[in-house]
Amino acid sequence: MTPQYRFPFFFFVIFFFHSRIVSAQSPAVAPAPSGTNVTAVLEKAGQFTTLIKLLKSTKTADQINTQLSTSNQGITIFAPTDNAFASLKAGTLNSITEQQKLQLLQFHILPTYYSTSQFQTATNPLHTQAGNSDDGQFPLNVTTSGTQVNITTGVDTASVSNTIFTDNQLAVYQVDQVLLPQAIFGSPAPAPAPAAPKKSVKGSDSPSAGSSSDDSPVDASAAMGLKHQTIKAASLGVAMFTAFLL
Repeated sequence: MTPQYRFPFFFFVIFFFHSRIVSAQSPAVAPAPSGTNVTAVLEKAGQFTTLIKLLKSTKTADQINTQLSTSNQGITIFAPTDNAFASLKAGTLNSITEQQKLQLLQFHILPTYYSTSQFQTATNPLHTQAGNSDDGQFPLNVTTSGTQVNITTGVDTASVSNTIFTDNQLAVYQVDQVLLPQAIFGSPAPAPAPAAPKKSVKGSDSPSAGSSSDDSPVDASAAMGLKHQTIKAASLGVAMFTAFLL
C-alpha cells in the first residue's frame, strides 16, 4: 500500500472499531409511542373519573388506543361526566353484568371520526361499537340545531355540551347524560294475556249416549203422561168394583 493511502485507511479502521464499541455499550433507545392515549385525554380534562375507571376495568381503553394506532377511520367518543353517572338511579351500574358494562361503554363509541359539522349530515341510526343498530337493540340517533348536537337512545336523551379533544383522528365530546341502550335498560315486552279458561260441562248437564239434549224433555213428558193415565185407569177400576159389591 502506497503512503498516500495509508493515512485515510488508518482512520477508517479506527472509526469502524470505535463505532462498534459504542454501539455495544449503549442501550437501544425505544421508539416514542405513537397515537393518542384516550385515558390521558380524559384525565387532563378532569371530571371523568368514573368513565376512566370503567374504560380501564373493561380493557376498552386499550382497545381504543390500539384501534387509533392501526386504523385510519378514527374514533368518536361520547364522554359522560361524573355528574352524569351520579344522576343515574342508585345501583344502576351494580345491577348489570360485566358484559353489559362493556356494551354500555361501547355504546358511547363510534368506530368513525365525526366532527361536529359531520353530525348534521350523519345517517341515523349511527353504528356504535356495541353492535349493529339494524337489529333495533342499539339504536343511537343524533339531531342538530345549529351547533347543538342532541343524542337519543330510545331510553334517554343527551346533549353534547363541550368538545374535549379532536385531532382529525380522535374526537371526544362531553355529554350531560349517560347513554342508556335499549337492549340493557329498555322496558321488557309485556307478557301475553292468559287465554280464557274453557267452560267445563257437568255430568248431569251432558246428554246421555244415543240421545240428544232436544229429545230428553219430550221423552220425560211422555213418560209422565203414561204414568198418569195408568193411575187414573186403576182408580176407575177400583171404583167400579166397589159399586158392584154394594
